[in-house]
Formats: sequence, structure tokens, C-alpha cells
Amino acid sequence: MYIHHRMTLINSEGKNELEFSQIIEQIQQYALNEYSKQEFTKIKPLNKQKAHAHLIQVNEYLSSIQSENKIPFHEFPTVFDVLKVLKIENYQLDADAFLRVRDMSKLINQLIVFLEKFKEYFPNLHKNLQKIPFTKEIINSVNDVFNRFGEVKNDASEELKLIREQISEKQKIITELFAKSLVYCSQNNLLDDIRESIVDNQRCLAVKSSLKKRVKGRTLGVSKTGSISFIIPEAIIGHQNRLAELEAQEKHEIRRILTELTYELSIHFDLISNYQKCLLHLDLIQAKARYAQNIDACLPIIKDEKVLKLQDAYNPILLITNRKENKKTLPQTLELSQSNRILCISGPNAGGKSITLKTIGIMQLMIQCGILIPVHPKSEVCFFDKILTDIGDNQSIENHLSTYSARLKKMSEIIATADENTLILIDEFGTGSDPELGGALAESFLDFFYSRKSFAIITTHYTNIKLKIEELPHATNSAMLFDKRTLSPLYKLEVGQAGSSFTFEVAEKNNIPKSIIQKAKKKLKNQKVNLDKTLIQLQQEKYETEKLKSNLSEKLLESENKNQEIISTEENIKKKLFDFQKLYNEEKKYLGFGKKFEAFIKEYADGKTKKQIVAQFMKIVEQEKYKLKNEDKQIILGKRKKEKLRTEIQNKLNKEEVKSEIKEIEVKSEQQKKLQQQENLKVGSKVKIKGSSSVAIIEKIEKEFVFLNYGNFTTKINISEIEKI
Repeated sequence: MYIHHRMTLINSEGKNELEFSQIIEQIQQYALNEYSKQEFTKIKPLNKQKAHAHLIQVNEYLSSIQSENKIPFHEFPTVFDVLKVLKIENYQLDADAFLRVRDMSKLINQLIVFLEKFKEYFPNLHKNLQKIPFTKEIINSVNDVFNRFGEVKNDASEELKLIREQISEKQKIITELFAKSLVYCSQNNLLDDIRESIVDNQRCLAVKSSLKKRVKGRTLGVSKTGSISFIIPEAIIGHQNRLAELEAQEKHEIRRILTELTYELSIHFDLISNYQKCLLHLDLIQAKARYAQNIDACLPIIKDEKVLKLQDAYNPILLITNRKENKKTLPQTLELSQSNRILCISGPNAGGKSITLKTIGIMQLMIQCGILIPVHPKSEVCFFDKILTDIGDNQSIENHLSTYSARLKKMSEIIATADENTLILIDEFGTGSDPELGGALAESFLDFFYSRKSFAIITTHYTNIKLKIEELPHATNSAMLFDKRTLSPLYKLEVGQAGSSFTFEVAEKNNIPKSIIQKAKKKLKNQKVNLDKTLIQLQQEKYETEKLKSNLSEKLLESENKNQEIISTEENIKKKLFDFQKLYNEEKKYLGFGKKFEAFIKEYADGKTKKQIVAQFMKIVEQEKYKLKNEDKQIILGKRKKEKLRTEIQNKLNKEEVKSEIKEIEVKSEQQKKLQQQENLKVGSKVKIKGSSSVAIIEKIEKEFVFLNYGNFTTKINISEIEKI
């Protein structure tokens, strides 16, 4: 069971900064109903219990698409207008309303049947429909009244059937009498060239006005020129009047039938309302599922404890944009937990810091809104009560705020609400003011967030922030990698080290004169320049090390594959040798038997009796029988011995004492190793970070940590990460 959390708080400005509206627009394209599309604009974070249930349903629908066992869901109408008037006494719905309700009931029934059949595959979607009963009452009631064209059937009632039969008879009589009048007038040349016309929805003779007195009937009108008079023949006037009465009766009866049918539907008001809610909900689910299919999203592991472990996470907006432009999108991998609550990302401009920050924010917001995310399925996510952001330029012309003032205002809001259930996302942490003063204030903000045990991801160029992160046990530096040789970003996040901004290197690449760059370097303190150089060197070395490590891994895998092939070949050769040896021994045995039989034949020929020969033969048979029994016995004993040994080993391994002993030995071994390391390392020893070539001197040792002096700056690092030179 999942703990019920408060609804996540994120304001509209935060959603805009994370570009969440683009995600919504992309999902809206998959909605089947226009009302559903509008509902997506109102989407908001859910509490953990609701969001998790929603995510599971989306994941089930996604599996139905991927397995091609597709849920029979298609476009459907809404009936908001019907529900508004359905309970009004003596109200009559129109034909379209009845047909929409019927089609909705048909679709729900199809879904109920399908999900009942495949409830093992879609248990949560099945559960969502369990409260709605399977019924054909609505469908049958509507079908009893309307035909497949949406017209009221003749047999919708006995009265209507009789009326329509009379109407049909009258129409037939009127047609026959009109035809006779038409023939008479034609023979007497009384008609105009058009012969007949329709006036006031009644069929009339087009008589020449000069001859109209010769035609008995009712004049309905004349042409614009007055040359034609439109006359209903006297013979059909009575029948026309009766037809009008019958048509009025037909309308009245249809009104009565539809009013009665409206009342029948009103009895099912709650059911129809549930139909609509269910279909609109399922439309949201299927739209999210189809979007998930498009971005290769999945359901990560949902954790109760505060942990955010994103593996191969793609920014969905960037993914779709790059796909249209045939560009490759690089994923990011990072982790936040109670032991590592704050992650600081540094590196050059346009290196991907802001994109990485937004990727994390958008992933968290998507999950808490019930949307699957494009990550590795083994990724782990949790739920936060608040997501607080400060991304982008917040300068306000309307409120006369500068960028820095706007950022300070937002920072005050973050400080007021930040706690241990908060995820804070800040881009360009500390910028907007004097570097030293702004950096100092940013450092104080960082201390505050750390003391409140908030989870935070920040990006910065400030060296003091990077150094401060190194001092905090539950905070980590990370860098967007940059290739120093090509001076181009690699868009890859490397956790565990601070990155350089590559200020001068990028300036040089953009054709800034070297003389200006050199002057700029002289204006800075040597310590700052040397520190940046060291960071660049460390970053480049780590990149090269990772590259080498990757190559070595590939070669190691290749070597292991070849080794497996050799082992397999060796085993085949051994098996063949064993088979050959077995065959040789059998052939040798049979050859021995052959020689003995040959000797028996010779001895028999030389005069030995049959009795003597048989006695010798039986002796050989008894010897072979004894050998065979002995071999079988040895095989059985060998099998029993192996089984007994295996049982003993298994029992021993299962014992908690053995496990405890092994764990204790491992702990002691690790402690011994650390003690030996500490004994070998002293203040003043020359060391280097593993995988790096930069030499440092140990300035101070505190338990498991050492302080390394690189000449111009000092850094703190775990003793296990360094090696003595």
C-alpha cells in the first residue's frame, strides 16, 4: 500500500520554465475526443496513490498497443448536453442525442467484454470498468425506435404504424388523381411548358393564367410575370387536407414516442454519466500510452523513500525535435538520494547544463502527472510535495524588476517553502550580481537548502560553489564533458567532479584575438587561472580515461568471447579424445575375445574335449560378469558421493552462520585494507587521484578523507580514491 501524499505544488511559472505545455500539446494530438483535448490543458500533479494507479493503467494500455492485442477503443461522442436536460419532465431528446447515447453504450459493452476476457493482462483497466454493468437495455430501447439511418421506425408503436399506412394510402390516391388531372390539362393544352411545380410543399398544376377558369381547384399563387397560375386540382383537395391531418398525427405520435424514450433513458442517468466519465478517462489513458509509444517511454520503479535514479533519461521535447531533424539525442544518467541530496552541474555554456536540469524537472513533473517517461526500466523515482524552479531570465518590465531582483524575489519564495520533501531546480545559481558578492550569497543559499535537507539540482560557473559542494558530505559535483582538443561540448554528464567553464578556450575558438585573451588572464588572480587549468586538465584526463576504459571494456569483452570459443573448442577436443579412447578400449577388448576364441578353436582341433573348452569359456564369462558389476557399482558410488558432497555444501551455504562469517571476513579485510592504506599515506606524501596524472601533496588526513594541495588550491577527497606515487 502506498502512503497518501499531498498534491504536488508547482506554479504555472514553474511549468512554463520546464516547457511542460509542449508535452501537453504533443499528448493532445493522440486524444480521440475534442473534450479530452481540452481536459489535458487542466492536467495537474496527482498524489502518489492516484498517480501510481494512473501510471499502471497507462502502462497496461501501452502493452496492449505493443503486443497488438489492442483494446477496442475508438472515437466516441460526448453527451454533456443530454445529461443537462435528461431529468426535465416531459422533455424530448432529438434523434442525434439518442443515437449518441446508444453508440456510447455499445462501446462500453465492447470494452467490458474485452477486458473481462483479458483481465489477467489488464487487471487495472479491468478494475476501472468493474463498477459499470454490462447491459443492452439502452441499446435495445433506442434500436426499437430508430432504424440504422437514424429514422423513427414505422413499428415504433402500433398507432404510428397505422397512421403511416393511412398516409401511404392517401399519398397513393393523391398521386393517381394528380396524374389524371395532368393528362386532362395536357390534352386540352391548358398547361405551361413547365407543366407542374411545388408551392408550399404541395404539388400543383402550372396552368396558363389566361385559361385558369377552365381548371377547377384552389389557386396557390402565380408566377412573377403573372403568366402562370399554380392550381391544386379540386379532386385532390379533400385528400390533401386529410393527408395534412395524418401528418400532424404522425408528428404528435413521434413526439410522444421520443418523450417516452427520453424518460426511459432518464432512469439510466447515473449509468450514462458513468459511461461518459469512463470513456473520457480512458481517452486520457490511451493518449498518454500512444505518446509513450512515440517517445519509447516506460514505467520506472516507484519508491517510497526519497530516491531519484534516472538511467538513460531522454528529454522528450528534445527527442522529438531531433528526430524530425534526423539528429541524435544523448541520454543522461544521474542519481539523488538521502546520502546525495544536492547535485551541482558545471561546465561550459551551450554544453547542455540547462537541458539536463530541465530534463530532470520535466521527468519528475511527468511522473507526478501520470505520464510515462523515456528512461531505462530500472530507473527509480519518488514523489515530492513541491517542485520549485528558477530557470531562465526573470526580468520583469511590468514590475520594474532587474534580472537579479527578480531572481532574489523568486529565491525568497523558494526559501520560504523548501523542506525535506522539496525538489529545487536552479539554473545559473548565484548569477546576476557582482561575482564575489553574488557567489557568497549563493553559497549561503546552498547552506540553507542543505540544512533543510531539500533535494536540489543546480547549475553554476562559480568556483566557490563547486568547492563548497566538495565540502558537503551529501552533495556532489558533476560536469558536462567538453573536448579540449576540438573545443566542442560532448553533451554528456559526468558525476563526481566539477567542470571548467572553458571561458578562454571558447573565446579563442570564436576568433577573439589572443592578445586580448592574454590580457584577460593577467587581470585575474593566478590562483583562479591555475584552478581553472587544473579543472580543465582533470576533466580532459577523466574524459580520456573514460574513453580508454570504454575501449578496454570492448577489448575485454572481445577477449572473453574468444576465450569462450577456445574453451568450447578444447572441450570438444577432450570429448572427442574421450570417445576415441573409449572406442579404442572396446575394440581392444573385442580383439582379445577374438584371439581367445581362435585359441579355443585351435585347442579343439588339437584334441581337447568340448567339456574342457566350455569350462574355459564359462570361466571367461564369469570374469567379465564380475568386471561389469564392479564398474556399475563404482559408477553408483561415485554418483552418491557427488550428491552427498553437493548437499553438504548447499546446507553449509544456507546456514546464516556461514553467511555471517563471510560478511565479517569481508568487513575485516576491507578495514585491514583501509588501515594499510592510511599507514602508507602520511602528511607530505606525493599522491594522485586514480585515473589522473596531476600530482598533489597530502596536507591533512581526517579519518577516511585527505586534503590534497595542488599548489594553488586544496581539495577534499576520500582516501580510497587516491594512490601513492
